[in-house]
Amino acid sequence: MSTDKPKKSSFIQGPITSEFIGNSIAKHQSKTTIGAHNIFLGQVRADVIEGKTVAAIEYTAYEEMAEQTFYEIREAAFAKYELSCLHIYHSLGTVKTGEICLFVFVSAPRRKVVYEALEFLVEEIKEKTAIFGKEIFEDESYTWKKNT
Repeated sequence: MSTDKPKKSSFIQGPITSEFIGNSIAKHQSKTTIGAHNIFLGQVRADVIEGKTVAAIEYTAYEEMAEQTFYEIREAAFAKYELSCLHIYHSLGTVKTGEICLFVFVSAPRRKVVYEALEFLVEEIKEKTAIFGKEIFEDESYTWKKNT
């Protein structure tokens, strides 16, 4: 078995809660070489598509493939930026409008790098990860989400 496999899951069933986000941040207070954190929170929007309003997105993924992609994106970010740590979490299952579906958290000794690294990470995740969203409308019909 390869040693390149990630150890813990990047997936969370359902929405990512404010408690989970707060606890993740709090755990880093003991790491005193960190001088800056930056977070990205992706929230499900109530888009209107062809006259119908999105009520939720149901996320599915090729989990093993997506975890490997997350691992490769993390490694690329650590190679490119001077980061202390970074975390990526994405929802699986149903996430209602207004709820959080993506949480990316980066930490570094200095502030400038956290902005650059966070933008790189979010764009890479959107472009490369095998995660699929089924947009469920208020009338329970659906369409497959297109990443933009």
